[in-house]
Amino acid sequence: MERFEGLLAVVTGGGSGMGRELVVQLAAEGCSVAACDVNADSVAETARLAEKEAPAGTRITTHVCDVADAASVDRFRDDVVAQHETDHINLLFNNAGVGGGGSFVTADQAEWDRTFGICWGGVYNCSRAFVPLLVASDEGYLINTSSVNGFWALLGPGMPHTAYSAAKFAVKGFSEALIEHFRINAPHVKVAVVMPGHIGTDIVTNSRKVHGGDAPLDADGVAAARAQMAQRGVPVEAMDDDAVRSMVDMFGQLFRDSAPMTAAQAATVILDGVRAGKWRILVGDDAHRLDELVRAQPETVYGDTAPTLGVLGS
Repeated sequence: MERFEGLLAVVTGGGSGMGRELVVQLAAEGCSVAACDVNADSVAETARLAEKEAPAGTRITTHVCDVADAASVDRFRDDVVAQHETDHINLLFNNAGVGGGGSFVTADQAEWDRTFGICWGGVYNCSRAFVPLLVASDEGYLINTSSVNGFWALLGPGMPHTAYSAAKFAVKGFSEALIEHFRINAPHVKVAVVMPGHIGTDIVTNSRKVHGGDAPLDADGVAAARAQMAQRGVPVEAMDDDAVRSMVDMFGQLFRDSAPMTAAQAATVILDGVRAGKWRILVGDDAHRLDELVRAQPETVYGDTAPTLGVLGS
């Protein structure tokens, strides 16, 4: 798929981060896009930005959809078919994701299930809904966003990431399994698994909103954040609750602003990988380094000897 002009793409999680940048860059090349998000205002802003750069005739539609809810996804698909007056799509970017559910033992089960439901269930639900439309095209491409946590299941020593990692491993395995499946049953459809490292997005801040809303952290949320900070060596003993809340906000901003790669740069890497027909797209130097490390020394990447994305350099 060397060019995107005149094609139709579906992008989930299009309201921010890599999803927004994918919509903007696709539209700039004359690709019509149906973008969804749980936040109507955010995805509307994405459309406004994309329309500035899009050539005449490029159509961008926005949709509110909870990808963890199969019925919501089916409505999204039906709206895409109706609004774009089509019987097929060419590209499906299963990009929506959320953090949370770090611990299987101590984390709230609802948060764990919600994280897994979005990060894996969203890929599954959207693939079930939209892959038939890819198959109906002359040329189709399914692009599933996993993560470096799809081959390395933590954030670093003392920082478990169980729900997110389990989901991203599932996305990676599902995508790889489809390579041969499509080759036999739909050879005109390709699949790619995307594995980003640390990308400058608002996923930390947005994840907190998904799990807890826009309200300040309540007492339970503060206690959980305090425990997580203590595990990471932050001296929280002398911090009052407001200081903990401020620190949580700061972590989200720091994650975004200190990243070695921007969301726009990541989207470009992904689209370049699609143009090249790749099935495995690592995004960021840290992703490449960690991939090499896990492959070379699998027995040393967990426990006290585990690396962190921060020490892998940029």
